[in-house]
Amino acid sequence: MKKITLWRSLAVLMVFALPGIVPATRAQTASTPARAEQSSAPASADISGTWIAKTTSPIGDLEIVYRLKVVDGKITGSQGLPFGDSPIIDGQVTGEKFHFTVALERFGTIQNREVTGKIVGDTLVLTPALPGPPPGAGAPGGTAPPAGMPAPPPGAIPAPGPGGFQPGPVVARRGTPTPSFRAAPVDYATLPKVPLPQFKETPYNGLAKTPPMGWNSWNKFRTHFDDKTVREIADTVASSGMRDAGYIYINIDDGWQGSRDAAGALSPNPNFPDMKALADYVHSKGLKLGIYSSPGPRTCAGFEGSYGHEEQDARMYAAWGMDYLKYDWCSASRVWKDEDMQAAYQKMGEALQMTGRPIVYALCQYGRANVGTWGQQVGANLWRTTGDIRDRYDSMAKIGFAQTDLAKFAGPGHWNDPDMLEIGNGGMSMDEYRTHLSLWAMIAAPLIAGNDLRNMAPEISEILLNKEVIAVDQDALGKGGAQIAADGDVVVWAKPLSSGALAVALFNRGTQESKGTVAWKDFGWSGKHAVRDLWAHANRGEVAEAFSATIPAHGVVMIRVAK
Repeated sequence: MKKITLWRSLAVLMVFALPGIVPATRAQTASTPARAEQSSAPASADISGTWIAKTTSPIGDLEIVYRLKVVDGKITGSQGLPFGDSPIIDGQVTGEKFHFTVALERFGTIQNREVTGKIVGDTLVLTPALPGPPPGAGAPGGTAPPAGMPAPPPGAIPAPGPGGFQPGPVVARRGTPTPSFRAAPVDYATLPKVPLPQFKETPYNGLAKTPPMGWNSWNKFRTHFDDKTVREIADTVASSGMRDAGYIYINIDDGWQGSRDAAGALSPNPNFPDMKALADYVHSKGLKLGIYSSPGPRTCAGFEGSYGHEEQDARMYAAWGMDYLKYDWCSASRVWKDEDMQAAYQKMGEALQMTGRPIVYALCQYGRANVGTWGQQVGANLWRTTGDIRDRYDSMAKIGFAQTDLAKFAGPGHWNDPDMLEIGNGGMSMDEYRTHLSLWAMIAAPLIAGNDLRNMAPEISEILLNKEVIAVDQDALGKGGAQIAADGDVVVWAKPLSSGALAVALFNRGTQESKGTVAWKDFGWSGKHAVRDLWAHANRGEVAEAFSATIPAHGVVMIRVAK
């Protein structure tokens, strides 16, 4: 999921600006006409309280919540965006002007962003602090939307360049935030520090001998899903052939959490009334159920994390019948440094094993802290190697092709995870989606679908159900593939298979159709070898010395070459 940070939902904003809001005409009162006309405030103005800004964006309505506290002119508090709260530090109000710094979290890095604004009558006019783009985001503002994707809305201003986008000002008024199940902001300055364990290697749990396959809620639904959605997805996986192809994990990402009681027990929110019953239902379909949390106090979407409740939460997951945990770093970056990451993940790894239930353990730490060198030692079965993927070719390609240097860390029970699949979400062409699945199979990556399976187009189903490509991903040898050759826009990857054969993929990274060739000498072979085309599902006969094919733009030709 895949699951992370504000950017997972606002990534599309990188190419668009938030439209500015024109303040509504405020009611004038007989007692304050002069101040209204002057649009100013005295030096002693107290802007303490909760302020709400509402605007529209290319992804829909956006609510920004400022909880401010002013003491002797100094501002503290938090800025709340749709996916979590960020502390406000180093703020000051002087007369009608104010400024403060928002400490945003982006894929494990704290970004301090300055906010300046002005008091205008009974409103605050300010430009919100938003994080920069995630890895793999390409060059916002410089690339046209893919074919079939909507153009920028009227009045949208392109981003100034690769560093991010330029949001417009918003107007905040005193008010009450829209109710949600997200947890209250955390005062990280006074948060008690949870002790971390001394290093101790956690035994292998015996799971994920091939890369996990399944579905996750985040890429399509974000936090807008419920028990009914999960059951319907499970029904579809069981009836569509996906279960039989190997997609067995139905993973609930961020947004299921409710609140903790006085004893610290976490309940799901009302959208998930009975997690045990849900797990039983998914299991009845011959599938497994996964859940999501964070080692920090808050998840990436601002819900309750497992900080200080690791063993308690692990026992709860086991009691519910969970089979998979995605554990997302998120707010842990506000508590610990990267050098603490291994111990923090070890803490939950040990807690899961203490339950006695087999639970796949998936780390989501965006490739930080050289995770490939220690992920297996904390009991993890897979670990994220990158920030969040987007449903765009530039994002998918930048993430996927960078995995060539990480192949040595993949193997049975421990896998590199370049994030979940975007196949079927509408942002790429069919050729690009075939590249997506082929590249992930060559990496030996988890294949976790992220689209709405209930209304999948036949051509999307055909891609996700390509059993010959899936077989490359699921090969028992468990070797990660890597690039072996390149010629212009064409790059060639090879992956050894348990049969002694090689899977070979010729990728065209260019925007025009191109011819690609792989020579047997590129991987130390010679003579004639039988070739099978895995997308055409056709034998190409005995081929001597080299194989050539015409590759569509952003497309792939994937073959199996017999020993």
